[in-house]
Parts: sequence; C-alpha cells; structure tokens
Amino acid sequence: MDRTFGSDSMPSGPVNKHTVLTVKPLRCLVPVFPVQPDSNAPPTSNFASVPPTGPFPPGAAPFFPFYSSNGSQNKPGSGRGHPIPSPVPISSFKSPVSKNGDVGSSRRTTRAHTLADEDDYSQSDGFENSFDRDNVEIGSDGNVKKQTVRRKTRNSGENVPDVDLDPIVAQLLRDFNLLEIDTRRQADSDKEYVDHVLVVYNLLRRKIAQLDDTKPAKNGAIRRADLKAGTLLMYKGARANAKKRFGGVAGVEIGDIFFFRMEICLVGLHAPSMAGIDYMGIKASGEDEPLAVSIVSSGGYDDEGDDGEVLIYSGQGGVQRKDKQVMDQQLVRGNLALEKSLHRANEVRVIRGLKDVANPTGKVYVYDGLYRIHESWIDKAKSGVNVFKYKLVRVPGQPEAFTLWKSIQLWKDGVTVRPGLILPDLTSGAESQPVCLVNEVDNEKGPSYFTYIKYVKYTKPFPVISSSSNCGCSIGCQPSTNCPCVQRNGGYMPYTSLGVLMSHNMLIHECSSSCDCPHNCRNRISQAGLKVRLEVFKTSNKGWGLRSWDPIRAGGFICEYAGVVQENVMDFDDDYVFDATRSFAPIEPMPSEEPVKFPYPLIISAKNEGNVGRFMNHSCSPNVYWQPIVRENVNGSYLHIGFYAIKHIPPMQELTYSYGMVSADRGGSRRKTCLCGSSQCNGYFY
Repeated sequence: MDRTFGSDSMPSGPVNKHTVLTVKPLRCLVPVFPVQPDSNAPPTSNFASVPPTGPFPPGAAPFFPFYSSNGSQNKPGSGRGHPIPSPVPISSFKSPVSKNGDVGSSRRTTRAHTLADEDDYSQSDGFENSFDRDNVEIGSDGNVKKQTVRRKTRNSGENVPDVDLDPIVAQLLRDFNLLEIDTRRQADSDKEYVDHVLVVYNLLRRKIAQLDDTKPAKNGAIRRADLKAGTLLMYKGARANAKKRFGGVAGVEIGDIFFFRMEICLVGLHAPSMAGIDYMGIKASGEDEPLAVSIVSSGGYDDEGDDGEVLIYSGQGGVQRKDKQVMDQQLVRGNLALEKSLHRANEVRVIRGLKDVANPTGKVYVYDGLYRIHESWIDKAKSGVNVFKYKLVRVPGQPEAFTLWKSIQLWKDGVTVRPGLILPDLTSGAESQPVCLVNEVDNEKGPSYFTYIKYVKYTKPFPVISSSSNCGCSIGCQPSTNCPCVQRNGGYMPYTSLGVLMSHNMLIHECSSSCDCPHNCRNRISQAGLKVRLEVFKTSNKGWGLRSWDPIRAGGFICEYAGVVQENVMDFDDDYVFDATRSFAPIEPMPSEEPVKFPYPLIISAKNEGNVGRFMNHSCSPNVYWQPIVRENVNGSYLHIGFYAIKHIPPMQELTYSYGMVSADRGGSRRKTCLCGSSQCNGYFY
C-alpha cells in the first residue's frame, strides 16, 4: 500500500515501517531559495520566501547581521570586494519577534530577545555567552563600522573610556593571516586555515565577554559573546569552507569538538546556527531537489542515539518547545531533504550534541563522521502528534568519535577497565582527580621514579611586584568593583565563571593566602587543582605523554608546572625543566607595541619532584600554552606557570606545548630532533 508523506491528513494507529513511501515532487512545495518573493503572500511559520535583505512579513524580524543599524537594508555584494557571507540559510532560520511586533534592528532603542535553537538549547555556557547586539554599528558597505562597550566601575561610578572592537578584530585577523581573504582557500579550506578561524573566533569571543563582564546588566539585553564574535567574523569573511558540500569537510576531522553552534557554522560543517538539518538543492530531472548534507542531534527531539553506529533521528517542525503549539510534522524543507537522501543514498554529516559535564546548561558538539539514511517512517510522539523518523547508520571504517566518549564514560564509572592500565592513580591521592598511568605500546612499566608534588617549591620568594593591599572579598572577587586584585589585572577578571582564561600574554594576578576571598573564588582558578581527568600514557616514539579523558575548552586551565625553582640560570640541564627565559611565539596580539615582559628569570626543575606537567611533550604546532601567574602576600611574590588550552581539545588527544627557543650560547649540543609530526615542524627543539 502507498502512503503519501506531506498529505493533509496523517495516518492514525500503528504504522508499518516497511511501507513504500511516495514523495510529493518539489513543484508542490514552497521553493527553498526563491528568486523573487511575493510580498503580498501571507506570512508562513517558516518565512521560507524571505530573502536576507527583506522585505519582511508582519511579525518577522531580520536575522542580525542582515539589518543595518541606521535602518537601511544591506545589499548582497556590497562588501569590500566580496558579498556579505550569510551564516544561516534564510530558509532554515526563524528570526525572533519583538513583543510589539516591530522588526528588530541593531539600534540602541531596539528591545533584545533571547535566541534558542530548534532543540530548545539556548547555547548558554553561563557567563561566557554574552551578546548585546545594541552596540553594533553597521556601515553602508555592510561591514562592522564600530563596536563600543562602555565600562563603568560599579562602586566608584568612574567612567572608563569606550573600547573600540574594530582594531582588535583587525589585529587578530592580521596575526592569523585572515585579513586578506583568499576566496579559494575560504571556499575549500585546509586544517591550518580552519584552526586559525576557530582560534580567532575564541580569542575574540572571550575578549568580548571580558568587556561585557564590566558592564552592569541591562533589562532585556542579550549578552551573547558567541553570537557577536561569529557575526563580526562573518562580516569580515573570516570563515572556512564557505562552499556547501556533501561528505567530509576539509580541515575538520572526525572527533573534533565545538562548544558553540557558531563555530560549526564558521568552519562549514553545518550552516544553520539553529536548525538541526542542513541541506542543499541539486538539479534532478529539471527540478531542484533538496538533499541533506548534515544534521545536529542534540536531544531536543525524541532522538535515539545511544548506539554508537546507529542514530534514530526525528524530523524537524511540528513538535516545538514546551510553550508552543504542537502539530503534525510536514514533509517539507529538512524533512523532505532527509527523505530524498534516503533514496539517493548520499552521505550525511552527523554532529552529536552531548552534555557538558563542566557546565550543566551547555553542550559539547562532537563531529561523529558520515552516516547514510537506511529507513524512514512516521511515528507518534509523546504529545500524540505524528513525527518523521529516520534511521541513520554510520559509514564503516571511520575513526572513533561518539563511541570513544562512551568507552571513556565506562572507564569513569568503573564498568570496564582502561586497556593498558598500569596504575589507577600515579599521584597517590595528591590530586583531587586520579591520574592513571597507561601503556598500550610496549612492556615498560612506567617512567623513572620521582616524587609527586602539586605546586612549585621556592627556597625564597621574589620581591613584591606591587604594594597594593590584598582583597577583602568575603564572597569572592567580582568584576567591575574596586577589588585590588581585580585592579591589578587591569580592572578585569582574568577568568570566566567557568574558569576559562579571557586573554593571554599578560601576567595574571591571582588572589593569595593574604586575601579574604574563599578557596572557590573566581580569581583562584589555578589553585583549585586539576579540572579534567588526565592520564599519562606511553607514546609510540616520544616516551611518556599526557592527555585528557575529558574535553577541554579553549582557554581552559589544565594544570600548572610543579617542581623546584632553580636559582642559577646557567648551570642547569635536564629533560624535565620549564625555562621561562626562552623565547615563545605569542598566542594573540599584544595590547601595545611593547611586549609583556616576564618579571623574573624563572626556571623550574621537575626531574626529582614534579607533577603531571612534566610529561607534556613539545610540539611545533601545540594545543597548549603557558601563562605566568603571580600570587602576592606580605612576604613576597610567588610565580607559577599555568597551562591553558589554545583551542578546544577532544578527549584522548595528546597535550603539547612549545618548549621555546634558547639563545645560541645556551643551545649547543642540546638541540634534539623533533618528532611532533606537525606540518609546521621545525625539525628540532631544545
């Protein structure tokens, strides 16, 4: 028996999943990308016929950044030498509607509204996600003209000069070779280009969040640094894989992780920032036929995704959020694209949204590789309406991604034993989390003996850097206050509420034992110990290395380098040493032409006493960088070395940092062959 999807009446009762399905042709549906919309047509719930520049039907607001701050509508192609890139196909995005029905704009008088994706996830990660679109000024050429943020000290009422974001964006793009966009590389990118886009995005996002942190909250304002940073980069054309495609995406590897939907858009993995299904049209028998290119399964619908090789995916539409009306799903847009992909058997990229353990309101998006749709049917949702179901099966022969996450969880729960386990905790309980020792390569039972210590040891402290008093913040240091510890950090909090470092290449002043703030103060992140579950493992050719069972955010604290401070700089030589006198490439542009200088020639030996930091290997393309941290009390200054993630690091990826370069008179025969395997490898290190 034939059953037609998309008909006015949906079947009731039990459904035969093996029924032959008849699909309506495209000419029966609203075009996906209409050339000329009918402005007199009544508005639909999808606004599928609205182009980015309008005109907009009643009740629809334009998606920022398609709307100019002065009320004029930006024309496609009005950018400097290239059209304004669209982060979201207009056919798959429903813009927020203001309470009074007016079309939103980026003017300061416009009321802001919270955005949520189709899975009812607002992309919140606590403090970091802050987006206030009222402050953006768009020029007539479609580029961001100016972004200002006014800071005001809450207690004193002292006004601080406005901060112009445009020079910050330009400097970031220049430092990462993204200022002059290579359209060919933008359309078909590589790993280096993708990494640069993501690093710039996260540096900019955290800088915006740091600036927003100093502003008093406004009623109705949306603070979303993730959306704001993504929008700015989209305007500048700083995106990767702008050309939509089937199959894999250049520069994006299976198992890569993302903490923001805008990141997925910027690298070309999944274009819609909110919709769960991405698709593109192809010509078939003279008609435009939509085929799915990617889906995001993040738990908003009744998906069944615990099996690492099979995903039962629910269609979009119909079943909306709890506060919305529910109705039967229709075979249009993404649903139709999935149905067409079933018959065409094309590969579909799958991104799984998993719970972020470090943040209860956030998610981690894992690229799980390519799937094919094997079956589709109509099912009854819990609400009683009809929904489409699609069975996707993972293409064999791909690297582990979601299945690896499942295995790690079994190790954590004690259900299974970590293969190659030698010691369950080499710290002997010194750390808040165990650090296991693993060897799956040979029969070596562990590294040479050393005493495990958590912090750096001093024979005597350095002189006090500043004479300011310590804080009396009994509930913990807060931004935009007269707290002396905050003021020593330039008036900013160095960390977000999730413990993510906001900016680099500056000396971090953390609270010390002389401060009155509690141990969980936001300005004591490096003092709280390990934040992620680490393991020391035997590498194939570099001795012992370090990696994490948990995903690590860009800017996330990993550990500090513990050991014994050496007083004599020149008479020192061993394989377990951190030498701050070496030269290191900066992670982000300096705030001025004068680079930040390390206050003291700190050298730490971890040969006999140390922590997990001693096992971190060198790489010419590292994913970790070090940061000087100072804690001052009445007796003196104590310098520490903290390790932070340069970019998001997936589980079980080796943690590496650059050992830096030494002067010629100190190098000599200590040069070693580098085995990092990076495309940027120098061939040696010290």
